[in-house]
Amino acid sequence: MTESEVSGFQRTVLFLANPDLWPHWPFIPVVRRSSGEEELGVVYDAREAVDLTGYSATVWITNLFTLPTEFSEFLQLPKEVYDCAEELAGAGWRVD
Repeated sequence: MTESEVSGFQRTVLFLANPDLWPHWPFIPVVRRSSGEEELGVVYDAREAVDLTGYSATVWITNLFTLPTEFSEFLQLPKEVYDCAEELAGAGWRVD
């Protein structure tokens, strides 16, 4: 990893561990850039927002501007689930 990749990894882990830093809480946008393509997602603080565990390292494949209005629809969106923030960042997702 280059120095900027390391700092992006560390910044992502820091933000995911501290939802009080999220400017659009309970969501924080993330992006994964690879091979010239850009994937957009959000991480949702389900534990604090709705007392729902098991989603702290989940990327929902959507963006802040296209979030469904119904929570049940949000839960049905495509997602990538990781065991921890480090694994999520290791998969290339970065706080945007």
